[in-house]
Amino acid sequence: MSEIKYNKFPFIEVKGEFPVYTSWQQIANQLMSHLSSKKDEKKVLAVEYYQGVLEEDTTFALYQHLQPVLLIDAREMMWEENKIRAMTYQDVTDDRIFGYLTRLNIDAYFDPDKVRRVVTQIDEVSEGLVLIVGAGAAFVYPAFDLLVYADMARWETQLRMRRHEVDNLGVRNRFVEDWMLLYKQGFFVDWRILDRWKKKLMKRWDYVLDTNNRHEPKLVAGAGVLAGLDQAVTRPFSVVPFFDPGPWGGQWMKKYCNLDTEADNYAWCFNCVPEENSLLLKFGKVMIEIPSINLVFHQPRKLLGDPVHARFGDEFPIRFDFLDTIEGGNLSLQVHPLTEYIQEKFGMHYTQDESYYMMHAVPGAKVYLGLKDGVDKDAMIRNLEMAQEGDTLFDADQFVGIWPAKTHDHFLIPAGTIHCSGTGGMVLEISATPYIFTFKMWDWGRLGMDGKPRPINIGHAKNVIQWNRTETWTNKFLINQIEPIDQGDGWKEERTGLHEREFIETRRHWFSKKVTVKANDSVHVICLVEGEEMLVESPANAFEPFEVHYAETFIVPAAAGDYTMTPCGRSKGKECATMLAFVRKNA
Repeated sequence: MSEIKYNKFPFIEVKGEFPVYTSWQQIANQLMSHLSSKKDEKKVLAVEYYQGVLEEDTTFALYQHLQPVLLIDAREMMWEENKIRAMTYQDVTDDRIFGYLTRLNIDAYFDPDKVRRVVTQIDEVSEGLVLIVGAGAAFVYPAFDLLVYADMARWETQLRMRRHEVDNLGVRNRFVEDWMLLYKQGFFVDWRILDRWKKKLMKRWDYVLDTNNRHEPKLVAGAGVLAGLDQAVTRPFSVVPFFDPGPWGGQWMKKYCNLDTEADNYAWCFNCVPEENSLLLKFGKVMIEIPSINLVFHQPRKLLGDPVHARFGDEFPIRFDFLDTIEGGNLSLQVHPLTEYIQEKFGMHYTQDESYYMMHAVPGAKVYLGLKDGVDKDAMIRNLEMAQEGDTLFDADQFVGIWPAKTHDHFLIPAGTIHCSGTGGMVLEISATPYIFTFKMWDWGRLGMDGKPRPINIGHAKNVIQWNRTETWTNKFLINQIEPIDQGDGWKEERTGLHEREFIETRRHWFSKKVTVKANDSVHVICLVEGEEMLVESPANAFEPFEVHYAETFIVPAAAGDYTMTPCGRSKGKECATMLAFVRKNA
């Protein structure tokens, strides 16, 4: 392959005039100019913070440049920490990894007496600027004159958690030794509460504040952000991929995704996980970064299509990511929960069915999948528990099916199936979205990136392993279930999965000429798995041509309609291949 064109920073260029203010002084000037049109002497500015915003730094900058007569921190209106910890314990639990998706809302965090007192205090101000900041600022004083929403990319929040720079909602706990506890509480509690609150506020945003780069704050009109989201659902687009190292990470992505060659490894690329990824909106020459889940919240029906929206609501059910073990190690031996188990134990209404599509495999690559024929269930669990105690190493080859893997193989992994990729594979993982619910059983005796053993969950795993999924069953139902669907001049379409228990359908297109893909009122997620570049176009001229490069993942919203894919540039006249995932209508 010649020059690598992988785009690490895809963006949506927003049409319309929406100026961006790019320093604290410019931001303050614009906010005061906006408020100056209000006739009353007193003006109330609410600045909502999403979890992950550097609260002290942001509040100090706003106070310094706005000089309010009264500053209110919404955190001071919340219940005492002990009460918040007690209130959230049932969802946070004592587990390092797992909790329960909370049913709490933002109002549960606030002491009504404290709120009443601060409302009285604000009402007594006769002139000047009142500044209310923090998560729940607009809840504390809903009669604000101007609302600024300080949003935060989920991955940047996680990086700040690792550096112990941010707290969980309502508690001061950033210096907890194990940063994974911050992430867990964010995932199960904070983000659920703040996302519910965000959805109520989105149409009221006067401005959006981007502080993902702490040194370069940016402010843009909320109408501009919503316009960008409205435009996104009419065309193909990509979210911003995020690359992360891991104890088993490989070297393939360094070359093919234009990454830092000096890094030890890259294990993951999260290239279509809208709850985690960011979306870049370009206004003129300036980029604004927001969580891509905002698009799902704002335009779920146009993005997902009516049938998918009817089932999943404002959740994006399809996930694509990369797992790189080339010159790396085996993934942890793992299993995902059955639907009824994830519903009962964690409050999720669907589980993580998935598959491994081999983007590339070196000679000797393998996948662990299913169990050996005649496996001794009790002996396997006993051996896993002994390995967990450090008494011995677990001999996975004795109990787990091992399959040779080559480029373009597709391994299906319905929940309850033991699996992991072995070394030597570049995996495109296609799965349902609940990605955190992985029960690790064996991690090959190694430590995590933090120098600590990664959590092992044999207790959960043994409750969901499907012991009938042995080599005979696995070979018949889970490996390369390729079925021709259609063909034409210069193209063919194949069904490659997923298993009948899984709601995701995958199709592979091979094409050296233009091929048309029907939208069928469903969102599509696609990755170019063969060929250097292609062009995605609308037969109805509904959107501008969209160029895609090798290994890039992109989303075609249901509202964008049918589209075509054609090899272009260095791939013109050559064969390309894509992997497409969508939700089955009869699932």
